[in-house]
Amino acid sequence: MGTRELTKDNFNEIVEENPFVLVDFWASWCGPCRSFAPVYDKAAEANPDLVFAKVDTEAQQELAAAFEIRSIPTLMIIRDRTVVFSQPGALPAPALEDLIKQARALDMDEVRREIGQDPKAAEEA
Repeated sequence: MGTRELTKDNFNEIVEENPFVLVDFWASWCGPCRSFAPVYDKAAEANPDLVFAKVDTEAQQELAAAFEIRSIPTLMIIRDRTVVFSQPGALPAPALEDLIKQARALDMDEVRREIGQDPKAAEEA
């Protein structure tokens, strides 16, 4: 599928319709961003069941500000509309592969309980 361009206009739709979204916040002038791009694109090809998206922080300043992006590249992983990972820095391919594996293995019910978003826990309380 390749990568998709995220904007403030399509962000909510893409995140709500897809249970696992990786987001690369980047800019064309950023050297580490350009170095990370082929690694990210290769991971997208290797994981066609996931959505790989990119946010151009220059064109989408409002979206970058909403997520308090202070350094690029920043990689964010959103599972079930919950940010489970967000960290600046270009990752080497093995580290990105490992991160995807760890994010796939997350028990999202447990994650929601930990952050206080578990609807079942609210009903039981």
